[in-house]
Amino acid sequence: MRTTWIPYEEHGRLTAKGDLPDTVFAFPNQRKEPLTDAQHVRNAVARFDQVIDVSDDDRALAFANIEKAAQYYNVDLSETSWHDLGVHPQRHRKEAAAKAVATKRARGALKEAAAKGAATRKREREERGD
Repeated sequence: MRTTWIPYEEHGRLTAKGDLPDTVFAFPNQRKEPLTDAQHVRNAVARFDQVIDVSDDDRALAFANIEKAAQYYNVDLSETSWHDLGVHPQRHRKEAAAKAVATKRARGALKEAAAKGAATRKREREERGD
């Protein structure tokens, strides 16, 4: 499998996910699982089976990209195939997310969570100078 991953390290302030090129993602067509450092490589391995709506070919490409990034960032992989990481995404993921929103709404925490997210995005825009 030919990889698409290319190291991308912008020094200085962090970039938003939208600023990253497709070549930095394990799943480049879906722009899922960025591989920008060793921690992100480990996260991509841990969350591999949580990515939904991807084909077996997409998974094979993602694993090849993860292997290449792991080698670059000196991350030890015990897995030798994407099949070792699992292929079963979380069942009823959307229903679980809707239930979580309903719970937060019932607790009155939904507005608080939305405000926190908005404040974070505003701070990031200000830091970037947008």
